Order: sequence, then structure tokens, then C-alpha cells
Amino acid sequence: MVPPGGTAHIADRADPPDSGTMRVFRGPRRARAREGRRDRISGAARLSGAGRGSGAGRLSGAGRGSGAGRMPTAVRALLGALPGLAAVAALFLCANGVERAADADADAVPAAADRYAAPRPDIVPRSVWLGDAARAQPAPRYDDKVVAVFVHHTDTPNGYDCADVPAILRGVYQGQTGARDWDDIGYNFVVDRCGTVYEGRAGGIDRPVTGAHTQGFNHRTTGIAALGTYTAGVPVPDELTDAIAAVAAWKLGETGTDPRAQVALVSSNGLSRFAAGATARLPAVAGHDDGYATSCPGAALSARLGDIRDAAARLQGRV
Repeated sequence: MVPPGGTAHIADRADPPDSGTMRVFRGPRRARAREGRRDRISGAARLSGAGRGSGAGRLSGAGRGSGAGRMPTAVRALLGALPGLAAVAALFLCANGVERAADADADAVPAAADRYAAPRPDIVPRSVWLGDAARAQPAPRYDDKVVAVFVHHTDTPNGYDCADVPAILRGVYQGQTGARDWDDIGYNFVVDRCGTVYEGRAGGIDRPVTGAHTQGFNHRTTGIAALGTYTAGVPVPDELTDAIAAVAAWKLGETGTDPRAQVALVSSNGLSRFAAGATARLPAVAGHDDGYATSCPGAALSARLGDIRDAAARLQGRV
């Protein structure tokens, strides 16, 4: 319920972002790979001649450990017979060829994700509902990918006019960043009963932002909250479940994850249903109570999770 003053009471005992439990990636992997590739090629070009020790026959780190970066014996022998500048040029071309081959392999990996990619639903940016009520906060944190979503409800009144949702969301935000002293709203997305999707936690709609929504399982997951209270017997609008399915299909489609599958998640906090460090097999579209002992997202919404999974799978083009 929303007490006087407009701050929202949230039944979810969601934890603030965990710290030190998983490496935080500050940018897309492909961008980091390109940066590393430029460094390696620059290093090869700085060689002053072939045959210096065995250095002319080694790439500076490309494919190390997998064998992808090792030059054939015949190539090493040819480099050893070339004059210095020619050897440098040949080494550069060889390094570039290996990198092109590595890129081809890397491009083949996300084929499943591309196949099951779902369109991004329309999402109202947080700047629209939050405005100048935003508080100073630390920079967002990111994971490397999203392989599961957790569904919540906000435990706020259901009889709202959808035109009033921005003000209600500000109350949720103020309750979490004020009384709870969190750095930001915990949910990555909030969906109202009319089916409108709102951006929650800051950091970028398209990026794998680390949320603060499910104790022990904030990493590699997205938190989607249904605005309202969906305990036993409460009607759950189809517009709401359809919107949750659309967000789930889109976020999981980026990693080729089937919304109907189970995934492996590592608990970062012993206050969850699993010991810290334990690997849990959980639904790719899970309820908050799958990872933490809570009544969230309410019995009525929990009963609709199967429908949400099926709808999300259809949006990904799965039979």
C-alpha cells in the first residue's frame, strides 16, 4: 500500500545490488574484443625483424590456449628466410588472417540468439516518469548477459488509472531510494495493468543492467515488476501478462534462451533459497519466490507464469 507522503511499501524483500560476486563488464564484449585485436596487431607491427629468437613465429596472444593463433611450421620457416621488413609484413598479414578466422567463428556463435530474437516492445523511458525527482546515485553496474527474468508485483493498489502510473512509480522509487536507502529503483522494468512497459533501473534499456530485485539472483537476470498486488483471487489483466511476456521474449532472445527452459544461476547470497555459491536450476521466466522465500509475485500472478512463458516463446518464433 502507499502510505501518506506517497512512498510505496514494497513487499518484495529485494536486496540492493550485490558487490564483488561477479565480474562487472563495463561495455559490450565485441567492443572489448575489437580493442584487444588492435593492440595485438599493433604489437606484431612493432617487431623489428624475423628470426629474433622464436618471436617471429608467435602471434601476440591471438588464439592462445586454443591453438587458433599458432602458425604452421611451414609459415614459421618461410618467415625465418625473409628479410626483416618482409617478415614483419608477412607476420602482420598472418595475424590479420587469424583474427578474421576468429571473427568468423565468433559470428557463428550467436546464430541461435539471432534465430530466436524477439522485437523490443515499446518502453517508456525513466526520464518521462521520474523527471527531476531523480537522486544522485553511483554509476550503473552491468553483467555480461541476461539468461533469466524474475517476475514481481509491487504490492501497491490495483485500482489505479493508467494515466497516474508515472506518479505511482515516483512513489515506488522514493520508497526504495529513501526509506530503504537503495541507490536506485530495484526493478529493471515495470509493467502496468494497461500493458505499458516502463524503464526502471538506470543504465540503458538495451544493456544487461544488474538489478536489485531478487535476493541472491540479481546477476544475469532482469527484474520485471507488475504494478499492483496479485494475491489469490485477484484478476490479472491479459494486457499485463502480454507485456511481461514481450519483455521476457526480447531480453531472453538476445541470448537465445527459451522462456520455457530452466537455466543455471549461481546464488550470490545465502539469504536466498540457495547457499551462496550454489548453482540453482531455475525457470528462465521465474517468480520472485523461486529464488527467495516470499509471497511475491502473488498467487494469482504466479498462476499465470506458464501462460507468460508460452507467450514469450511464441514471440521468439518457437513452436
